[in-house]
Amino acid sequence: MLLGVHCSIAGGYENAFIEAESLGIDTFQIFTKNQRQWKERIVTEEEGKDFIMHQKNSGVKIGFSHTTYLINLGSENEDTRKNSIVSLGAELLRCQKLGLAYTVLHPGANKSLKDLETIARIAQGLEMVFEYTPNNPVKILLENTAGQGSSIGWKFEHIKDIMQLSTPERLGMCLDTCHAFAAGYDIRTETGTEDMLSEIDREIGLKNLYAIHINDSKGALGSRIDRHAHIGQGNLGLEPFRYIMRHFPHIPKVLETDKENDMDKKNLELLRSLL
Repeated sequence: MLLGVHCSIAGGYENAFIEAESLGIDTFQIFTKNQRQWKERIVTEEEGKDFIMHQKNSGVKIGFSHTTYLINLGSENEDTRKNSIVSLGAELLRCQKLGLAYTVLHPGANKSLKDLETIARIAQGLEMVFEYTPNNPVKILLENTAGQGSSIGWKFEHIKDIMQLSTPERLGMCLDTCHAFAAGYDIRTETGTEDMLSEIDREIGLKNLYAIHINDSKGALGSRIDRHAHIGQGNLGLEPFRYIMRHFPHIPKVLETDKENDMDKKNLELLRSLL
């Protein structure tokens, strides 16, 4: 089924597997470090081997990470951009040691430049990261954004352009359902969902879709508001989730919703029922 949640590593990387087992999930996403600090965390050889051993002994078939929210490869601030390149390179190295398949990245933003200029800047930053991490097997998955501010990625065309200007074989896409809806893709019906997926296939190729953030949306269609809601409690309804659950069993699908009141379990149960 490849359905899971974003798991916590508080207290140690191995705790992600404890949470996964309690929820009966077979995939997860984690932060490999504090997501709101530049300070890098070094994964020791022992930590890496222990994490890989835990996965082999668990029901988790595939795991991936989400990069720190501070990374902005398109930034007009050179210190921020330099820190972003270093941080993304360090993320790839941590993922490699932990045996994680992918890391998810918000492409970036720049208030001073036009979209195509920012896209070129992001692609150039990625190329610098790839030079820093040769032969690293971890794919960077560019996540579509809700389109808030000057962020790039709210059009699938943006992601295509970044991939074409960079090294496509080291890149892929992560689809966020909330972000797509907030950006203006009306996926409330089966037809609308198919239309969005057809555009992804046309622009990027569905073969390059490696992960899905399966979130409802508190924001309205085209609102450009990035606020996740529990499944069936936002503006999306159940149709897009029913379609995704039935047509993409082979792609890791991860919830990024609040965990209070056992909501992870409730959301997972609802998603499983859609099969």
